[in-house]
Amino acid sequence: MTTRQFTTDFATALQPHYPEREAQAIAALVVEHLLGIDSLQRMMDAQQAVPAAAEAARPALLARLLAHEPVQYVLGTAYFADMDLEVTPATLIPRPETEELVHLITQEQKGRRQLSVLDVGTGSGCLALALARVLPEAKVLAVDISTEALAVARRNAARYAPAVAFQQVDILQALPAGLPPGTLDVLVSNPPYVRESERPLMRENVLAWEPATALFVPDEDPLLFYRRLAEVGRELLRPGGVIYLEINEALGAETAALLTPAAFEAVRVVPDMFGKARMVRGTRR
Repeated sequence: MTTRQFTTDFATALQPHYPEREAQAIAALVVEHLLGIDSLQRMMDAQQAVPAAAEAARPALLARLLAHEPVQYVLGTAYFADMDLEVTPATLIPRPETEELVHLITQEQKGRRQLSVLDVGTGSGCLALALARVLPEAKVLAVDISTEALAVARRNAARYAPAVAFQQVDILQALPAGLPPGTLDVLVSNPPYVRESERPLMRENVLAWEPATALFVPDEDPLLFYRRLAEVGRELLRPGGVIYLEINEALGAETAALLTPAAFEAVRVVPDMFGKARMVRGTRR
């Protein structure tokens, strides 16, 4: 079987359960993973014979995908900011829109020397590692409440940014150790922000597989993490330090409003490439 036929057959098998274009994209990712090639090589090697080992691996992978397990968990990796990161059901799958948070921070902070950066709720480590790579002189600390997520993040850091430090911290209850007040330059977080009432809007494979504790907040207090992060930023950020937050697009103004009374200025909601309210940033007065 050729690479092209292998890809086509895989996509066809997925189409009863996935839209055609999504099935094709998933099939391409699986084939590239199995063959150890990139998308360009897959197209250039379209007539190459597929190794028997790759064909033998197909049924097990297909069964997991037909059960709506996200392809990133099936393959164990997710692409983010030029990194192939390990992901497991203990971590959220990094989203392309979160890369826009990296771009925003890079635009505002690149070229500054010896920055102190804190990433709260690091998950797979995607934000911390991406920032460590674009801000090579920065001292980056990443924290998470989950032991399992931190284990994944540490393995990713070993490959991409070994200098990043990690701590297990419940940010709602405590502060990271070793960060004196008023010494932090950048605080970044992509905390839980999906309201419980928004569950019906989520895709089945997200609800069934991704960690609920990293996604959902109660309807009666959807901004609890942002309120706490504003407090953390007020205590730890130096004057001129900046807080960067990924947000629920429906609560942009409400999230921004939390920062002004918490000693922040130049607070603004930043849209993503689709014009949705995606980020909030504010500068410590």
